Amino acid sequence: MTRATSASKKINPTLKMVLELGPVVLFFIGYIKLREEVFVIAGQDYKGFIVVTAAFIPLMILSTLALWKLTGHLSKMQVATLILVVFMGGLSVWLNDERFFKMKPTLIYLLFGGALGVGLLRGQSYLKLVMEELMPLEHEGWMILTRRICLFFLGLALANELIWRLTTTDTWVYFKTFGLPVAMFAFFMFQGKVFQEHGLPDEDEA
Repeated sequence: MTRATSASKKINPTLKMVLELGPVVLFFIGYIKLREEVFVIAGQDYKGFIVVTAAFIPLMILSTLALWKLTGHLSKMQVATLILVVFMGGLSVWLNDERFFKMKPTLIYLLFGGALGVGLLRGQSYLKLVMEELMPLEHEGWMILTRRICLFFLGLALANELIWRLTTTDTWVYFKTFGLPVAMFAFFMFQGKVFQEHGLPDEDEA
């Protein structure tokens, strides 16, 4: 019998995907519609990007709270992502400066890539602590996967910095909405050999 925490609840996979990706998709749609607009609020001009960012923050809070209510659990990455969305997005809105929100993915990937790196230096896989129930692997498999994901996160952080600093806001929005998810999907698709060589059988099958 596989392990499961008593606090965790099952949720419809489609609903879970909508709650996780919905705010990002709505941000993209809002940006495409309002990117050329300028809004005067309290005597100050705000670009469409800032207005959409201001709307994205409560959407992200509500979707994360809904996930917590429905599943009874939030991962450390979900909590950290929400905190950075509120903090960096809030700074962008407060200071009317889109650069803070664009730096958010960099901080997220540096945070988790750095945490995994610290674990590796200690001979441990912190990835195993949060994903063991989803992907049962031998110790060596976890270490290989952790090293690769650590480098992958650091690479994404560098890519985000280069894109938002050297290209247009349109390019960054497309990268954040489509490029990052596709990169994550492709990365895990190419890890099949690790799962095949170091995967453990399910306890029910054993």
